[in-house]
Amino acid sequence: MIRSVIFDLDGTLLDTKEGIIESAKYAADKLGYERLPYETMLTFVGPPIQNSFIKHYGCDADAAQKAANVFREYYKEEALFLAEPYEGIYDLCEDLKSMGIKMAVATYKREDYALTLLRHFGFDKYCEVMHGADNNNVLKKEDIVRMCQEETGTSKEDSVLVGDTDNDAKGALKAETPFIAVTYGFGFKTEDDVSMYPHLGVTDTPMGVAGIIKMINGI
Repeated sequence: MIRSVIFDLDGTLLDTKEGIIESAKYAADKLGYERLPYETMLTFVGPPIQNSFIKHYGCDADAAQKAANVFREYYKEEALFLAEPYEGIYDLCEDLKSMGIKMAVATYKREDYALTLLRHFGFDKYCEVMHGADNNNVLKKEDIVRMCQEETGTSKEDSVLVGDTDNDAKGALKAETPFIAVTYGFGFKTEDDVSMYPHLGVTDTPMGVAGIIKMINGI
């Protein structure tokens, strides 16, 4: 029985790619790194920004943190609200609310930015708990998921993480929490992309999440 749904943010609740890519390009230019192809820049959406700079530019941890600081300052001031809710996402929240299911957010976006964005788009109306990353990337996805479970009073057995990337799937696995994959975001595009990870279901629409939960809960 699923009693709580924990959402990822980028690529699950909101299409935030425009602001993230613009900010990553700014940070790369500011620090003298080359511009990367658009398809590569899309992979910056979702993971900790430090990890993306390490992966694509070969930065050490200190240089990656410097890049993250430049990225975040620009993102906060210029690009935070370059985002759009996915079609049907509010309908999903209303449906879950009508079923008495608690909702939370566990994101790798820095927590203060995440809270500002979530409140701006009205997700605080549905999600009683919302947590993001710390500035130095100490918290991992599984840590943030566990924080949400603790504060919603639910367990790893009766909650589910909903996300669009392998970072979400891995975080769910490490948190020993069931996972539902969405393919309308930035990461997974097909069911085959999710096949290597344990999951309760895969959907290409927000309302498909409700369908999976209703099936599991026998509604």
